[in-house]
Amino acid sequence: MGKVSAVYRSVKKGERNRLDQPALFIPGFGLEGDHHGGRDQRQVCLFGRDDTDQIKIINGAGLCTGRFNENITTEGIELFKLPLGTRVKIGETVQEITQIGKKCFGCEIGDENGKCVLANEVVFTAVIVGGYIKAGDTIAVLV
Repeated sequence: MGKVSAVYRSVKKGERNRLDQPALFIPGFGLEGDHHGGRDQRQVCLFGRDDTDQIKIINGAGLCTGRFNENITTEGIELFKLPLGTRVKIGETVQEITQIGKKCFGCEIGDENGKCVLANEVVFTAVIVGGYIKAGDTIAVLV
């Protein structure tokens, strides 16, 4: 089990707002009011806080963390290690993992081939059962 560290909405490209109140996730769409919503199987983007902390440790704060534009920052769970099709309960919602990994932005923390290892740890989901999510909610893998 893990938990939600933060929830973010992007009203328009390049602008991301942290939501301190519960956010509504809609089946077949994603986060209400998010400009990424409704994108087939890439409705919600999740990224681990542990990965963000790792960037800070190597003194790379801000290089990639904001560029992933995640809707949900997670902690204590490595969703990218789960197979596609896995369903997870996040707050009141049920979401299905539909894609693992995202295009690398080519920042300074890339590996010897210039690829960012963190790009492989971004997870996309589709909302199956809608509901509210807020910071502190649990994330559980459903069997």
